[in-house]
Amino acid sequence: MVFILLTSPALGVENYMRDDPYRKMASWYDTMLAPFTASLRRKTLGLYPPMSGLQVLEVGCGTGTNLVPFHEAGCRVAGIDLSPAMIAQAQKKLTDPADLRVGDAASMPYSNDQFDLIVAMLTLHEMPSKLRPMVLQEMVRVLKTSGRMLLVDYQCEPHRTLLGWLGRWITYIIERMAGGDHFKNYQDYIARNGLPPLFTAQQLTIKKEASAANGNIALYLLGV
Repeated sequence: MVFILLTSPALGVENYMRDDPYRKMASWYDTMLAPFTASLRRKTLGLYPPMSGLQVLEVGCGTGTNLVPFHEAGCRVAGIDLSPAMIAQAQKKLTDPADLRVGDAASMPYSNDQFDLIVAMLTLHEMPSKLRPMVLQEMVRVLKTSGRMLLVDYQCEPHRTLLGWLGRWITYIIERMAGGDHFKNYQDYIARNGLPPLFTAQQLTIKKEASAANGNIALYLLGV
């Protein structure tokens, strides 16, 4: 599996948006990945069910699949991603008034205290280490003081079951196949113990938490 890239230190933001490595795969991305992420998506929604009237932002929204349940429930949804091709796919499934933008998550075009919920699903592990705290800081800035942040990404704690270790090795192989900066960023994310140091540095508190994929994926619902 190859998940949404937000940025690449080799390409740079402007070059990334121009060259767009997802250009060729965007049209069949959902066909390839949606069946594998459906159960994770259901578990994620269980931590924070959609409610009409909420303002919801997804960072690294890709094709917009994760935003669909919120959109259908009457939420005002927004999504940001560096890939123009992925945003084009999202626009096909999320009609107005969805606010979908090509942009950099480290400098988001939103107002302070704007969103009730911000989602980042399998996104942060792909970023260079210097960008992850910058993106978290931006997410905190645009989150309402009463809002919630839903972070879903790889779990770094040791596994206690054979299936857990098998899943970790499969993940490693998949990320290794992605190669280049993607794999380097994944390795760095694991070495830095994943999500907890990032949200702890922003003084976010855990409201709910869960795990998926035999302990290989962590889900955190956080508050300011």
